Amino acid sequence: MMEGNQAEMFQKAQAGTLPGELGLQWEEVSAGRARARFVVERKHMAPNGFVHAASVINLVDSACGFGCVASMPDGASGFTTVELKANYLSTAKEGQTVTCEARLVHGGRMTQVWDAEAVNADTGKTMALFRCTQMILYPKS
Repeated sequence: MMEGNQAEMFQKAQAGTLPGELGLQWEEVSAGRARARFVVERKHMAPNGFVHAASVINLVDSACGFGCVASMPDGASGFTTVELKANYLSTAKEGQTVTCEARLVHGGRMTQVWDAEAVNADTGKTMALFRCTQMILYPKS
């Protein structure tokens, strides 16, 4: 398990990857918790004029994944997502900010379960509720 807030390290690590390309900004990545945000730009939009669902999934899934890395048990070498689910409740428009907080619900030796909530910071409305299960990987003996 990593100690303290690792947000700066994860901010740098995402360069050139989907979270970096979509402009996620990390406020906190620590054992059991991650917080991030993005400002909705044209690249986040669906053709209907609202933020694309995949942009929201990028935020919440990345928060859970980065949180998982910061929370891995000793000896673990990585993880992979084995299940995810999202309920969409509202949306955001260009120029608005979407925030996320992810929380570790179960931190076992073989799996972690994470919950995350995406919120439109401009309206205060919950945009999505998200849950995922991560399988913890270990080096082959």
